[in-house]
Amino acid sequence: MPQIPIDFTVLTGLAVTYGTSALGAILIAIIGFWLANLAGAAAHRLLLASKHMDVTVAGFIASLVRYALLAMVLIAMLQVVGIQATSLVAVLGAASLAVGLALQGTLSNMAAGVMLLLFRPFHANDRIEIAGKKGIVKDLSLFFTELATDDNVQVLIPNAQVWGAAVVNYSAYPTRRLEITTTAPDGDVNQIVSDIGAFLRDDPHVLNSPEPTIKPSAFSASGVEITIHAWAKADEVALLKYDLDRHMDQLTRERQRLQQAAE
Repeated sequence: MPQIPIDFTVLTGLAVTYGTSALGAILIAIIGFWLANLAGAAAHRLLLASKHMDVTVAGFIASLVRYALLAMVLIAMLQVVGIQATSLVAVLGAASLAVGLALQGTLSNMAAGVMLLLFRPFHANDRIEIAGKKGIVKDLSLFFTELATDDNVQVLIPNAQVWGAAVVNYSAYPTRRLEITTTAPDGDVNQIVSDIGAFLRDDPHVLNSPEPTIKPSAFSASGVEITIHAWAKADEVALLKYDLDRHMDQLTRERQRLQQAAE
């Protein structure tokens, strides 16, 4: 069987040509990714330098800058390895349907992120409840909304789920009404209501207008069921609830002590 001669000169030329292209593409990728991250961080800092710029908007625009530069880096890499822009456009046009179907979740998250940025149903540091998760808004990126729960756990929710669900914003209005239904120990109902009213008047977290209301709603073997409505600043509702729960616990223990002493 005749042997096919190997032209090492041709192989060397091919290796040099394509090896140089590959090294150039790798170098462009490294520098491009570094520059994209650097530009995104710089854009974020510059946007936050303005006092009127919201944190979520700054983060979102910085993400757009980063991904736009990454797309330019990808095109430059393809051109270095020999794929021209016209060929790339033709290939992308032919594969657009398949790419769209494969990335429909990602594209929907991106579109939802843009809508959230435009309509602004919440802002940074707002306390919201969405998709069964409750926490403080930390960031709105191109694909995810980041929350921090009460125990400081990060929760990332895809933007499509945020945009397609009801958003409960506890920080939208400056004041909130706290409603508590509690069972007070059996005894003089008027005295219990008077005691709770005095506590609410003295508590620094309770707003005077609208006035708090205290209404006995039911009687049971364990005591009197009382519904309490009190208004507070939105960021002080949790503090008011803590104070009221502690006061009701003290009231219950005091009533129990008096009953034991009477027996």
